[in-house]
Amino acid sequence: MPLISVRDLAIRFRTDEGLITAVEDVSFDIAPGEVLGLVGESGSGKSVTAKSLMRLNGDNTVYGDTSKITLDAGNGPIDVLALRRERDMEQVRGGSVSMIFQEPMASFAPAITVGEQMVEQLLIHTDMTKAQAKAHAIDMLARVGIPAPDKRFDQFAFEFSGGMRQRAMIAMALSTSPKLLIADEPTTALDVTIQAQVIDLMKDLVTEFGMGILFITHDLGVIAQTADRVAVMYLGRIVETGTVRQVIRDPRHPYTRGLIDALPKLEDLDAPLTPVPGDIPSPLNRPAGCVFHTRCGIARAGHCNRVVPEMRSTGEGHAVACHYAPGLPAAEEPA
Repeated sequence: MPLISVRDLAIRFRTDEGLITAVEDVSFDIAPGEVLGLVGESGSGKSVTAKSLMRLNGDNTVYGDTSKITLDAGNGPIDVLALRRERDMEQVRGGSVSMIFQEPMASFAPAITVGEQMVEQLLIHTDMTKAQAKAHAIDMLARVGIPAPDKRFDQFAFEFSGGMRQRAMIAMALSTSPKLLIADEPTTALDVTIQAQVIDLMKDLVTEFGMGILFITHDLGVIAQTADRVAVMYLGRIVETGTVRQVIRDPRHPYTRGLIDALPKLEDLDAPLTPVPGDIPSPLNRPAGCVFHTRCGIARAGHCNRVVPEMRSTGEGHAVACHYAPGLPAAEEPA
């Protein structure tokens, strides 16, 4: 059984302008010890998808009738979307699932020491005493490479450097030994040397604890270093999925190819960057048919703008949602 299974996830938000679709028909699994990379531009629905795994989206959230999120918490499967009380969510939030956010300062209370926050979390989610929780918190700070962890335990988040805050947040997220770690753009605000250290740390933790990771980023270079499988997301839909090697070396969806072509090429520094043309549409003006057709170079009028493409297999776990993906027979056009 997968560690977490997401099926037909659809998320809409109630607003003054009406219901806005943020995520549509998203399905994926994450196995224990596996890192799934979720890639896409800002506004593609990555963070909304991740927060839904812990039910952290706002009160104006509406989930689809057939949406299902099933978590294997070790003592039987949990239907996350069926949980109604905050008390019931404790076994998910911070217990079986932990999350690392993009901006660590937003995750720590500024007037409470880092150590106090770690201890409070452990007292809620474990049966440790306060003394045991403190010792465990200091040990976790040491394991993520924070020097003098016993002193740092009594400091506030603003006294930490950016890289150290990120490490402290990882220590806090891992202190309850979660089965699933959600990492939402955890290296975006870091310089490249600290970024590499954090990536290596997360790899080591996967090996040591056997946890699954949902790694969210817009950076395909980071994904190439960290993930086992990749799901490429655009305007709330997954448009391509497969192993890292399949997706990066043999991209089949025009959007995936566009993301890769936009990367600087170290072997040809004079080569011009090729951005994906156009801008991601507003969710208020969601395109009909294939959501990418307004920016796609191979879209065909009368088909791509009318018919939603099905996810089709190219073999060995690689799949793409495109009517005219290379290597696949063209989808039958409507009369």
